[in-house]
Amino acid sequence: MSVTDDRMSNGVGGPTRAAIPEKTLRTDRWWLAPLSTFLVFSSFIVYATWRAFADKDYFTEPYLSPFYSPCLGDCVKGSSDFGQPFGGFPLSAALIILIFPLGFRMTCYYYRKSYYRAFWLSPPACAVAEPHTTYTGETRLPLILNNLHRYFWYAAIVVGLILSYDVVLAFGPAEGESDGIHMGLGTLVLLANVVFIWLYTLSCHSCRHAVGGRLRHFSKHPVRYRLWTWVSKINVHHAKFAWYSLFSVAAADLYVMLVANGTIDDLRFF
Repeated sequence: MSVTDDRMSNGVGGPTRAAIPEKTLRTDRWWLAPLSTFLVFSSFIVYATWRAFADKDYFTEPYLSPFYSPCLGDCVKGSSDFGQPFGGFPLSAALIILIFPLGFRMTCYYYRKSYYRAFWLSPPACAVAEPHTTYTGETRLPLILNNLHRYFWYAAIVVGLILSYDVVLAFGPAEGESDGIHMGLGTLVLLANVVFIWLYTLSCHSCRHAVGGRLRHFSKHPVRYRLWTWVSKINVHHAKFAWYSLFSVAAADLYVMLVANGTIDDLRFF
């Protein structure tokens, strides 16, 4: 075993770590951040899982829940803009496509930091010892799958385009209305969601590398350099966009569900 491997296997008790018996010397409420992350993530997971398996109340013309877009399974009438190639799928149609946005978020660099701290306590916070005695990095299952983040980012671009198309359709008339451009509160909800989705997707570290990585001379690639500078400006806010888009996608689904099941009426502006 190499020296590096030995140090990794010893974790916080390794020979290069300070021999401090206390878990931490911090006196602030450092546990609030991981606790808040744990509660919010857990709430979202419970809600998203329930909605994904519900397989109902996800479409009310012209609004389609982002959890079910694109609807490729056995979907209700009017919700399948790209056909139903998986019409014989026995489970909820949401389960066909949620793997892509879910995979993108689960492998995201920021989300990794968040759920590593909140769920695995690895470590729970800066300058706080973790309870694990070994460390293998992202070299084994399941964490080695995080290396697929770049490919999930490509899929997230496609999902973003489809959600943008849903917003365009949301400006159309609902059932029973005349032709023309219409807009309701649901249109604005879906529009706000897709804006946050794009900000989160384009501020991704993989996006920054895709547009400006592996370039030896920026001066020879002015277009890619300009794109890289734009992405770099929003990249510093990636953590905020990760949270905003998480809330917005749940809010968009909730609004569509409440309108679809008749709990509320969609507020129409014109």
